[in-house]
Amino acid sequence: MISIRIAAENLIMSRPPETLGGKGAERMNIMNAREKVMRVFERKEVPEGAMWTGHPSDEIIPVLSKAWNIEQTREAVFKYLNDDIRWIGGVNCYHAPDRRPALDAFWNMEKGKSLSCPGCFAECEEISEIEAYPWPDVKYMDFTDVIAEMDKHQDKMILGGIWSGFFQDLCNFFGMENYFVKMYTDPEVVEAATEHIVDYYVAANDKMLAETGTRSDIMFIGNDFGTQRNLMISPEMFRKFVMPSLKRLIDVGKKHHKKVMVHSCGSIYQIIPDLIDAGVDILHPLQAQAFGMSAQELKQYKNDIAFVGGIDAQSFFVNATPQQIKDEVHRVRDILGPGLVVSPSHEEILPNVPPENIKAMAEAARE
Repeated sequence: MISIRIAAENLIMSRPPETLGGKGAERMNIMNAREKVMRVFERKEVPEGAMWTGHPSDEIIPVLSKAWNIEQTREAVFKYLNDDIRWIGGVNCYHAPDRRPALDAFWNMEKGKSLSCPGCFAECEEISEIEAYPWPDVKYMDFTDVIAEMDKHQDKMILGGIWSGFFQDLCNFFGMENYFVKMYTDPEVVEAATEHIVDYYVAANDKMLAETGTRSDIMFIGNDFGTQRNLMISPEMFRKFVMPSLKRLIDVGKKHHKKVMVHSCGSIYQIIPDLIDAGVDILHPLQAQAFGMSAQELKQYKNDIAFVGGIDAQSFFVNATPQQIKDEVHRVRDILGPGLVVSPSHEEILPNVPPENIKAMAEAARE
């Protein structure tokens, strides 16, 4: 009897919203944001679309506060837009006695931090030099504040996990150009540094997901692997030097029964099948103007992975009218299907985006 009841409920819940009636419709309409977004991530129909504002920049918060007559906080923006998602990652959770950051690419250096400024591994040619670095210990991580914040938003879909930007960290430690060159000239050194950094992120995510438990359903991790036109490195080098580490992190999420959401700006179309095969459930942010990343080009994967993003933030979000924004939301959702959470194609909304366009995106997401 139980199996028959479950099968019947699945049949009802799988119908398009306009065909729902009676108790099935009532059950769908009283879903909270957390339940709704989970259905979207499972690529199932919902009566009202899902939306994530992303992470509005510090500079735009005062602009939105004035435009909408709300408090000058990010949370006030989310509440005003009725945002379905909260990103509560393990930021500022590492508290070593010497107050040093967990990963400081400019350790013992006086140079400013920049991807173009080689870090403390720039001249490394021996693994022993990598081993000499004071690698972090997750015993100094404290998730008390994270747990308290998650407890405030249990009706929302919470993105948990540590960002784990190991690819970007390596660009910092070696300097971007040095890092890519050393993949050829000193692969053992690159692999040693990668292993140490990813060991930390694996342990940190394991600890965070264990301590936060069922408060979150998603492990959200991120790197930027692409440029406007292509991957930063060849697909072959990506599969050799990057994918194994990414798989280690994905496996942590699966161990804790989380769906895994991966962020990467840029053109990454060549590795999307690799991400799907590795167990990635959700892809963010779909940089629409990057080569190969339009909704039309990504629709081939809509039965294999869910999407968050897709509304171009490079130009369209800035220059379009509110009605054009709404039309674009409907167009992208029609292409990518029910497995789309509407969101900008960059998580940080910049101050040149008109407030009325942000509001239009949120309204259209629910139409």
